[in-house]
Amino acid sequence: MHKNTNTLVKAIRLASLAVVTAPVSVMAGGFALNEQSASAMGTANAGAAANPENATTVFFNPAGMSQLSGTNISFGAAVLDIDAEAKSAEARRNLPGPAPIMASGSRGGDIADPAVLPNFYMTHEVNDSIDVGFGVHAPFGLAADYDDDFVGRFFADETELTAIAFTPSIAINNGEGLSMGLGLNVIYAEGRLTRYQDLAGSVYQQAFAQATTGGADPATADQIARQSVQAGPEPYADIEGDDIGVTFRVGFLYELSEKTQFGLSAQTGTELNLKGDMKLTDFPASMSPNGTSTLSEKVEVPLAIPESITFGARHKLTDDVTVLAGVTYARWSRFEELDINSREGDAGEISQVSGRTGDTPINHVTEKWKNTWQFNVGGIWQATPDWAFKAGYAFDESPVDQYVTARIPSTDRHWLTLGAQWKHAASGWTVDAAVGTLIFDGNAKVNERNYSHENPEQVADLQPGVEDPSYYQAEYELSAWSAAIEFSKAF
Repeated sequence: MHKNTNTLVKAIRLASLAVVTAPVSVMAGGFALNEQSASAMGTANAGAAANPENATTVFFNPAGMSQLSGTNISFGAAVLDIDAEAKSAEARRNLPGPAPIMASGSRGGDIADPAVLPNFYMTHEVNDSIDVGFGVHAPFGLAADYDDDFVGRFFADETELTAIAFTPSIAINNGEGLSMGLGLNVIYAEGRLTRYQDLAGSVYQQAFAQATTGGADPATADQIARQSVQAGPEPYADIEGDDIGVTFRVGFLYELSEKTQFGLSAQTGTELNLKGDMKLTDFPASMSPNGTSTLSEKVEVPLAIPESITFGARHKLTDDVTVLAGVTYARWSRFEELDINSREGDAGEISQVSGRTGDTPINHVTEKWKNTWQFNVGGIWQATPDWAFKAGYAFDESPVDQYVTARIPSTDRHWLTLGAQWKHAASGWTVDAAVGTLIFDGNAKVNERNYSHENPEQVADLQPGVEDPSYYQAEYELSAWSAAIEFSKAF
């Protein structure tokens, strides 16, 4: 008994440490991550709300804990590697006029590195009617990093979001095939946004005035000013912040017969306010309110977490073959904008140089995501008492619609998975392994502009009556693969 307890304690510590130090990756269902369990991944998460194989049901449907006996643990990790690279890209600087100044630079390289996504879950049967559980996992994540000479660097450089959820749960069953579960997700999130600042308009006006004052004719002054823009300063903005939020998950599981059961799981949404600091470096000291080239300001970035609801079904065709299906609806339309708001008001150093006043954000990006559906089907073949083989398919809608940005270039995708499960009856251990590939519906096309905060669908003005001409246009080739492993044991 003491040996089992020590094993549990060590597993919890290792899983918690892994989640805290894990990187996250870009474009996995908005910024939601599908790779939460190798056993469910083998069937592309099909019917996971109705198929409590192990302790990972804490995440998919807490009501499923009622069908697990004794104490159960599951822990593992997934590797996600996404290849996202622009095959064509161009950007215009924010200088009005018929003769544009285009940004120089590269297409930015492969913006997504491989990511490791660990998880840990545990359930315990209190009595015949009540089960409790706990999970540690990474429900959301985002990471993109362009090369420093990226042509679209005035729209995006680095984008990072790391979210860790701690999920205590409880399930109650009526002894007649109906169970209800409730889970609390305590989410710690931290994020980082960076980009270069485009001072083309200010540098041009200053250089043009100096050239004409020195006796240059307008054509010569224009040429000098344009050269000054290309060689001029490019301040670097770096924003970091974190917050803690809470969502709730409620689940129902109904066993219609020995062969068929249905599951329903719903999660509430919330809004995180990532509070931290914004630092602006390499800013021209001559334009700075305090005469220095480094400015800072306390800021916050609101981030909407969507509600979602999942329905799952499991049916045993034969003693050896099980079919699964599921559907998830997520309210991503909550994510309407990505704003950087000042916490210092008009007195903030960066607010002063940007001209921001009142409630206007320091920087605004129109997102206007749409609500999405995900459809899953899968099957399990119990080839022998020890070995089972799985396959699954999912169609996953992208929430990114009209306003596709350099930070999150995305399209609809198809998820194909294969899995295998091995059970060692003598020890009680089960090992799941799964692999998957993401096939994207064509290339992601970006046509990003700077939009007005007051009118999010209209291009912003550099000054009254003068539209900001800057843009970033690109077409991205996207592909991805993932692999996962999971260890489970019933005590």
